[in-house]
Amino acid sequence: MNVKRRAIESIVVACLMVAICAIADAAETAKAKVLSVAEATTVAEATDTDRKTDLTTNGTAGVVVRLEQLKSDALESIELTTVSVERSRTALMATAEEAEPEETLTEEEIAWQNRLMAEVEEFLYVRAAGDGEAAIVGKLYKGAVAEIVEAGDTWTHITSGNVDGYVNNDYCVFGQEALAYAKANFDTVAKIQADGLRVRSEANAESAVITAVYTGATLIVDKDTPATEEWVAVKYGERTAYVSAEYVTTEQDLSVGITIEEEQAAIAKAKAEEEARNAAQVTEVTVVQNQSVAASVDEVILLAAIIQCEAGNECYEGQVAVGAVVMNRVRSGRYPNSIYDVIYQPGQFTPAGQGMLSRVIANGPKASCVQAAQEALNGTDNTGGATSFRRAATGHAGLVIGNHVFF
Repeated sequence: MNVKRRAIESIVVACLMVAICAIADAAETAKAKVLSVAEATTVAEATDTDRKTDLTTNGTAGVVVRLEQLKSDALESIELTTVSVERSRTALMATAEEAEPEETLTEEEIAWQNRLMAEVEEFLYVRAAGDGEAAIVGKLYKGAVAEIVEAGDTWTHITSGNVDGYVNNDYCVFGQEALAYAKANFDTVAKIQADGLRVRSEANAESAVITAVYTGATLIVDKDTPATEEWVAVKYGERTAYVSAEYVTTEQDLSVGITIEEEQAAIAKAKAEEEARNAAQVTEVTVVQNQSVAASVDEVILLAAIIQCEAGNECYEGQVAVGAVVMNRVRSGRYPNSIYDVIYQPGQFTPAGQGMLSRVIANGPKASCVQAAQEALNGTDNTGGATSFRRAATGHAGLVIGNHVFF
């Protein structure tokens, strides 16, 4: 602000100096004119001393009138110039007083001045040229941020990841608006920069330690809990925890664009991995034929219903495996010895305690689950005697069938 004010004051002084010079020049000009007329008058008087003239037309009276007119013009010119300078000075000073200080942007806001995001539900096509008929070269999925290469009225040239192309402005938000959109719709994450960083229950070094995290790990920042200079509030399970601000960096959890080739390669890789996993699961399964168990129609429906609740969307082998776990418990001697009591044992099968099982029974389980229940009752066990299972994503050791691991 001081620099800006000094600049304006310098302009005012410069203008005043120009005006003063103009006034001086005008005064000198007027003075010269007056002197010239006076000299002419003197010469005329000396030359025509003995000649009488008509004073009202060609004589001294005419010269005097002209002299007075020149004086008046010169003074008026000086007064007008002075008024003009004074007005200019007043206007410049008023401008200096009324000027508002420039808005100061944060480093984050400056970084976002040349960025955009796609405001879409799924993704926005990136095209080879600024034309809706141009070839598609990539996609900006929801949450992807791009750098602006050249902005246009309808299409903007961007880069994001390995994508280089054009996006339609109608589906984008830019600059500070994009930053606000990112903060409102996507998580902020804290990236851990130290090994063994303690996650604490309160924002102080004396509070209880919940766990320790290591370099490269990320925790979601709890936006509802204000951060301090020393601590960052993060989400840990269902609770709010705290990590030292000194050992983390925070940023928006955003992605970048993906080219069509990259997307196709990722799809092919995922498909190949799934096929390999399914093939491995089939070869790993060893089917054991146990003694069959007699069951009533109600027990068959009950077993089929729990199979549907736990593995209704799994492959058929996974459905048989869930039924086998129930029957292995019935036979084990460490669990209740009936299908009903095993399924409804407290703390064991979650759907039984949440009402989901009752709804499936009321509507009738689907055919594949009824068939899997019959196989399990007939003694088929493809789990190797397992009495428990979890989601395979937990990483628990055991036999993986479908999306579950049995142990």
